[in-house]
Amino acid sequence: MERRKFITMLGTAALTVPVMGTIASCAPVPEKFEGHKFPELGYDFNALEPYIDALTMELHYTKHHKGYFNNFLTATDGTELLETPMEKIFENINQYPAAVRNNGGGYYNHALFWENMTPSRQEIPALLKQSIEKDFKSLDTFKEQFSTSAKTHFGSGWAWLALGRDGKLFITSTANQDNPLMNISGVNYGVPLLALDVWEHAYYLKYQNKRADYVDNFWNVINWETVNNRLTKAKNL
Repeated sequence: MERRKFITMLGTAALTVPVMGTIASCAPVPEKFEGHKFPELGYDFNALEPYIDALTMELHYTKHHKGYFNNFLTATDGTELLETPMEKIFENINQYPAAVRNNGGGYYNHALFWENMTPSRQEIPALLKQSIEKDFKSLDTFKEQFSTSAKTHFGSGWAWLALGRDGKLFITSTANQDNPLMNISGVNYGVPLLALDVWEHAYYLKYQNKRADYVDNFWNVINWETVNNRLTKAKNL
């Protein structure tokens, strides 16, 4: 799409946002947005072994994630989206070209994914554990349902734990690089708390076609403190 047409479309989209509010009005956004930046990984490529191997981590982070980030900057070059937080962009993502949706989602989703993993084994904080037990009856039931969502999602995509408008936790999956903050058909709105990448590039070097093994091992590297912090922030909005 020509840049002039894209900028014109952005202006039109801004005029057509309903006065009643946007679908992601309770999404946490940065207090002070300083532009889109490629995030630091936070740990070494081999830090999550043996569950996620170093080569997969390096390729995933430096090639796939960086590629989404670079392509997002290209897709939004010269537009107001460069100065707009991703959470606000997702509120009206159906107004923008596919390049913004796909690459913006890939950039944002991976940032969440890296943050909700850690090489340090952790206990689940009390608030998160209580919320999970309240909405899923037990931690084991939650894990089973989340794992099933990740294992049975058809094709490329993501599995999510999210906080809904009703204040309840729910599990869902999305195709490609979509996420629960996007106002698109077929995606339940929610604030993402836990993200699991189930694209083949996330696991194929180590697990080949055994996605189930990859999903089962994900439980060994979850950063529960990060998930709990996301929940706390979302509940306080």
